[in-house]
Amino acid sequence: MLRCEVAHPIGAKRPRYMDSPPPLVGIVMGSRSDWETMLPAHDTLVALHIPCEMQVLSAHRMPDEMFAYAAAAAGRGLRAIIAGAGGAAHLPGMIAAKTTLPVVGVPVQSKALRGIDSLLSIAQMPPGVPVATMAIGGAVNAALFVARTIALHDAGVADALAAYVTRMHDEAAASTP
Repeated sequence: MLRCEVAHPIGAKRPRYMDSPPPLVGIVMGSRSDWETMLPAHDTLVALHIPCEMQVLSAHRMPDEMFAYAAAAAGRGLRAIIAGAGGAAHLPGMIAAKTTLPVVGVPVQSKALRGIDSLLSIAQMPPGVPVATMAIGGAVNAALFVARTIALHDAGVADALAAYVTRMHDEAAASTP
């Protein structure tokens, strides 16, 4: 089973985990409190054998690190970034502003407006700064969306994705009384 790695500081040599390939997907979030919302993206990518990394990168408290991460992502071999944020939810858009990789935004449910504020913030991007926006808490669909883009050029991921879809079908069919 592939393990999702926790990202290390920009420019630092990351430790290699046994036979772990370098990550293809970065999963970033605005704060530690978003970890639970974003963990299903990790679990889905691991189930599809897509190596990933997870890191907290606050757009407001860690702007330099956030920009460095986004600017270096393609050069490190990432193929997409999934960014989760709540409240003002600037992280996905700011990441998208600094990379040409696909960025998928996951609005995190907030206490004040139950995530509607996050959803609108992520969805309302200006022309030229695209962010694919998922439903509030939609980390699984974010991972599946990214997997579909990777599967276009990776037969192994395409096969794993097809098996995932078949398994979902079979589980739904078996639940019918």
